[in-house]
Amino acid sequence: MSNHPKDFILILDFGSQFTQLITRKIRELNVFSEIKPFNISMEEIKSLKPSGIILSGGPESVYDENAPLPDPAILELGIPVLGICYGLQIVTHFHGGGIASSGKREYGLAELNIQNNDLLFENVGEKSQVWMSHGDALTKLPDGFEILAHTNNSPYAAFADKSKNIYAVQFHPEVSHSVDGKTILGNFLSKICKCKPDWTPGSFVKNTVAEIRKRVGDSNVICGLSGGVDSVVAAALVQQAIGDQLTCVFVDNGLMRKNEATEVATTFKAYFESNFISVDAVELFLQKLSNVSNPEEKRKIIGNTFIKVFEKEADKIRDVKYLVQGTLYPDVIESVSAKGGPSVTIKTHHNVGGLPDIMNLKLIEPLRELFKDEVRRVGKELGLPAEVLNRHPFPGPGLAVRIMSDITKARLDLLREVDSIFIEELKNNNQYDLIWQAFAVLLPVKSVGVMGDRRTYESVVGLRAVTSTDGMTADWARIPYDILALISNRIINEVHGVNRVVYDVSTKPPSTIEWE
Repeated sequence: MSNHPKDFILILDFGSQFTQLITRKIRELNVFSEIKPFNISMEEIKSLKPSGIILSGGPESVYDENAPLPDPAILELGIPVLGICYGLQIVTHFHGGGIASSGKREYGLAELNIQNNDLLFENVGEKSQVWMSHGDALTKLPDGFEILAHTNNSPYAAFADKSKNIYAVQFHPEVSHSVDGKTILGNFLSKICKCKPDWTPGSFVKNTVAEIRKRVGDSNVICGLSGGVDSVVAAALVQQAIGDQLTCVFVDNGLMRKNEATEVATTFKAYFESNFISVDAVELFLQKLSNVSNPEEKRKIIGNTFIKVFEKEADKIRDVKYLVQGTLYPDVIESVSAKGGPSVTIKTHHNVGGLPDIMNLKLIEPLRELFKDEVRRVGKELGLPAEVLNRHPFPGPGLAVRIMSDITKARLDLLREVDSIFIEELKNNNQYDLIWQAFAVLLPVKSVGVMGDRRTYESVVGLRAVTSTDGMTADWARIPYDILALISNRIINEVHGVNRVVYDVSTKPPSTIEWE
């Protein structure tokens, strides 16, 4: 569902690794922004009515044979445009300027010298540190443009045609290394695009609730509630719009963390009152997963079993026409591949993927334009408890993808105990809120140990903790050694069947956060 405020910035994606950073920075300035493929049609651009357009960076050069180029007419719409890096090349290319491969590649920090204190550089000093990443250089300034700033290697580091409100910068204002980057983007939004900073969690809730109410009418809606942040905030938004027309179904698949099923059922039965259904399907899931060790097969079985259980409950509710899903923006961002044009990647992290096709339900995805941190702010606006909003992400297949072998109740119970100790000590030592996601995995190996003068041959568990903003990239968390030692000692002493603990120090990429 689309929930555009009156003022919003359209970002055309040319494949830069920083494209998501642009939209995040703009949203931090309380202006809504959205990413679309570079070759979006003029009809769609006009229908979106953006207040401004940003052309992202990208790995190509405009003189390459298959270089991605947008419709030149976007620069004739009268809508303010900001070209960043490759976006600068596009502005140059369409206005008679010259671009060529540079003998002096500029990558990393550079000093920007501002020679024309235009609106774009208001409240920025004469010199500013910026981040460069390009191997091409302008050989000729485009017709009708004037220079705004330069660096030692880039005589045309920023330029503009003020009469057309078209601006271009060689550097990346969206990255934190560009010290005044946020100020520069803010100037583009407020002084050039005339955007008002009124996109807030409160305004999002108000607009989304009104839109859901109008769309649903008097129909009934169903939501598969996992207890995770995304599904809970999505359900709370829909409930605020339509009240008891919403029914939430929680399926206990036996693959959750220690005491989690009971806590979810208790918490949300109180929050969603009479329209909350809890289904005990533990035995069914364990039976279906018996002797299955392939991770993709596990996911398929869990997804299909969930659908059958969920569908059975949905059949009991009259006039259900809509299904709520907690899909987030990173799951649906359209990106541009290097040569092949735009490619849409949709990550199906949710148990209910595929339900609409089977059940003939229309989707309500109220969070599909938000990042995870924005979802948490919306949840806070809705009055949801902090212990729910601050929970670490948890995969749809649950502990099934954290056991590197076939699933048994004994292995699940062992892993639940290990995971519980890990999370408990992170909270006790004020580490939990510093970490994006922390969990334990049960490895398919055993190791020799010594306990009380006796030789042991028992399981190995791995601990994984990462820091991240949105889960798209992640670094391993630098948990202090004394805390890791405490966690390891407790696990080995308290969990029968484990005699070795290892800590994962991989980043994403190249590794993923989860092991399966």
